[in-house]
Amino acid sequence: MQRAGASGTLNVRIDDKTYPGANGKGVQAVRGLAFCAESQGCTALVGPSGCGKTTILKIIAGLDRNFDGEISLNGSEADASRIGFVFQEPTLLPWRSLEENVRLAATPEMTDADLDALLDQTEIAEFRDRFPGELSLGLARRASIVRALAAKPDMLLLDEPFVSLDGATAAKLRRLVARILDQQSVTALLVTHDLAEAVELADRIITLSPRPARVESERAISTARAKRTPAILKKYLAQFERPP
Repeated sequence: MQRAGASGTLNVRIDDKTYPGANGKGVQAVRGLAFCAESQGCTALVGPSGCGKTTILKIIAGLDRNFDGEISLNGSEADASRIGFVFQEPTLLPWRSLEENVRLAATPEMTDADLDALLDQTEIAEFRDRFPGELSLGLARRASIVRALAAKPDMLLLDEPFVSLDGATAAKLRRLVARILDQQSVTALLVTHDLAEAVELADRIITLSPRPARVESERAISTARAKRTPAILKKYLAQFERPP
């Protein structure tokens, strides 16, 4: 295994990722997977539940180093300290306030003014003194996104950040993420099983096979996020639902 950092094109090659199963036999999660995520764009990995999407993100983030293959950002090893990871669950420390959770991940150069601007941008400044147990799931997810951005990442990994949210809250959070992607200089990788989410947010969609995950298709979206009207989104969705 090699992990071969500054913002740029992410190249992923996972020849094999196998982990021990409950019966003692190996379970192959990923096989022969290769793709790239363009610099300062958003690439979506779309696939069925259990196909290995989260495993792929953990490998990219350096949380799982037991695989055969190579991960590189601009041709060199990605700096884990410059990767922002938004997990499926918010994973906030319950004994710290929202602001304290964010500050734990913030870069040393982040000023109070920078933090204020980030909390205002994501519309959670009024909750900065609240503890995770006092936040709704939607607010906790938003706080997790703020925490990831506070690290001023070169790469932002989003693992199904809208799962289990009600429709209205998920739509509001998707609009927030869309604004962030358009305003931040970051290479983003979104994992989802929802093609409509991917069409709304991504510049490129990579469809994965059932486990073991491999690339089935890659398609680009040329329309800027801000110009994707409901009619345009519907058109792309109908197009992408057909086999390539």
